[in-house]
Amino acid sequence: MHFFRLLALLTFLLPATVSTAQDTLTGSISAEQSDQMDANIAVRIREILGELGNYDDVTVTVSDGVVTLRGTTTSLVEVQDLDALVTRIEGVVAIKNDVTETTNIRRRLDPAVDRFMNRIEQLMVQLPLALIALTVFLLVVWVGTWVGRWRNPWDRLAPNAFIADLFRTLVRIAFVIAAIVIALDIMNATALLSTILGAAGLIGLAIGFAVRDTVENFIASVMLSVRQPFRPNDVVEINGDQGKVIRLTSRATILLSFDGNHIRIPNATVFKSRIINFSQNRERRFTFTIGIDSAADLGATRDLALDTVQALPFVLNEPAANAWIGEITDAGIEIILVGWIDQTETSMVLARGEALRLVKRAIEASGVSLPNTTYTLQMEGTAAPTRPTNPKTVPEHPPAESALVAPVAADADVALDRMIEAEREDEQVEDLLREDAAKE
Repeated sequence: MHFFRLLALLTFLLPATVSTAQDTLTGSISAEQSDQMDANIAVRIREILGELGNYDDVTVTVSDGVVTLRGTTTSLVEVQDLDALVTRIEGVVAIKNDVTETTNIRRRLDPAVDRFMNRIEQLMVQLPLALIALTVFLLVVWVGTWVGRWRNPWDRLAPNAFIADLFRTLVRIAFVIAAIVIALDIMNATALLSTILGAAGLIGLAIGFAVRDTVENFIASVMLSVRQPFRPNDVVEINGDQGKVIRLTSRATILLSFDGNHIRIPNATVFKSRIINFSQNRERRFTFTIGIDSAADLGATRDLALDTVQALPFVLNEPAANAWIGEITDAGIEIILVGWIDQTETSMVLARGEALRLVKRAIEASGVSLPNTTYTLQMEGTAAPTRPTNPKTVPEHPPAESALVAPVAADADVALDRMIEAEREDEQVEDLLREDAAKE
């Protein structure tokens, strides 16, 4: 009895189990559903390509999620863009891109013509605004040029004409930069300003490296014109060159040598070199050395030479002359003497030469002989040479030195000063030296 009840229960449950298994098997995608998905993908891709407008000649077919593209485009870039575009469509399994670049010249030119026409339309729209920006730019530049032409304010602020010209140039540049910024702001193109400034910075850096020496020379000219280490007609020594200053230009310092030659020294070299200005003070010292016989009374001879130098009319009493014993040499003993002169009235070289002549005369007059550095060589086996006795060639008594003091006025320097003044009268040549400027 129980067996029949169990059999009836199994018979009742068996159809339900089979039905459930059949429903599970039919849950996968059917052929009709796959076709519908392919159609949806194809429609979606066609709509996208239609919106883009560049793929009118491209056909789309989809089978089991595999998209096949055929046709032509106007460029290879558009062909490559198709792969990235189709990949983003949901349900696409693979892409077969058979699209190629068209050989039709007209089709390939159409996009370029369209872009050109679009730019023309944009230009016509922006043209009134561009004209306004150009007008404002020219107006601001004109104002900057007008302000830069003012002479009174810049000449008062600047220590010399060179710095005043530099101020005026900087003002013009500032107005030009302001004009560019205002014009770009009117056209709503201020983003270009950073690009322009970046390019200008790179170009300026390259030019700076290329003309580094010129820039260094220009900066040195500015510094020398502000703090002038010399004046016109000053006697200076720069980098081993001696002469009188003619002028200071924006590029070089011009000297007149004592031989009458022009010496042109770049300002960068002048600024970095050791400058000796002999005209800074009126007093200037001359020095010379004279040798005497080693058997002479050194103290008395030294005092005699010192008194002789100090007694000269062109030698200053303050600072006083001085003398001291120098080196012991093979020819005798050296006495070094120094004296001071007013170089504005006395020639340095003439004063030194006249002092040497009179000191030599005073020493010889006191009976002290000067060293004779003439050497006689006698070869072995030969007779000793005899002194010539011709009175015409070797006088017994040399002529006496005159006790009169020769003129030592600075006439030669005055002549050089006149040459310099004649050259400085040319107003067409720039000169940064000013009498009222600060002097180091």
